[in-house]
Amino acid sequence: MPLMTAQDADFGQTPSQTVGPYFAYGLTATQYGYDFDQPFDAVVALDNAAGERIRLEGRVIDGDGNAIGDAMVEISQPDGEGRYPQTPEEARALGFRAFGRVGTDAQNRFVFHTVKPGAQSPGEAPHINVIVLMRGLLLHAFTRVYFSDEAEANAKDAVLQSVPAERRHTLIAERVVQGGAVSYRFDIRMQGADETAFFDV
Repeated sequence: MPLMTAQDADFGQTPSQTVGPYFAYGLTATQYGYDFDQPFDAVVALDNAAGERIRLEGRVIDGDGNAIGDAMVEISQPDGEGRYPQTPEEARALGFRAFGRVGTDAQNRFVFHTVKPGAQSPGEAPHINVIVLMRGLLLHAFTRVYFSDEAEANAKDAVLQSVPAERRHTLIAERVVQGGAVSYRFDIRMQGADETAFFDV
């Protein structure tokens, strides 16, 4: 019986495999126990930052409805008076870093400690800019967080109003108050029912 060689066999297409992600090592080192200095983490607003202290928390959810355990979320926002610091010195003086970066934690959540942003300009609703990175995502995704207790401002915001009416709710974070602490809950759904509205930037 003749031997079959690799040239004779039809093995089919080799399955693809996503490499990484390597966020923990290079970008969210402290969160995962690496002894590296990192310029940004979950704390966006220090004690002297202007604005109402809030916690922004949620999960990144895949198309099957499962929370993703190795996603990374970045946010940027102005402080409670609608200001972005222009220099590191100004950021220190304001007690406001304007940017945060975390990986999802052991409970598959992202959590940021910040202040509720002020509107940057007339007619614009308070919001937080969000970038999501995760396995299998070749390009990061951009979205926004608006606030459930800003209905009047939301109704006038040109960017939010550009989103189809049936999808606007995917950009609204729900306010929760427990023991005097204010949180906003915002799940990011990458696919499937109630997929979060993402923007081309």
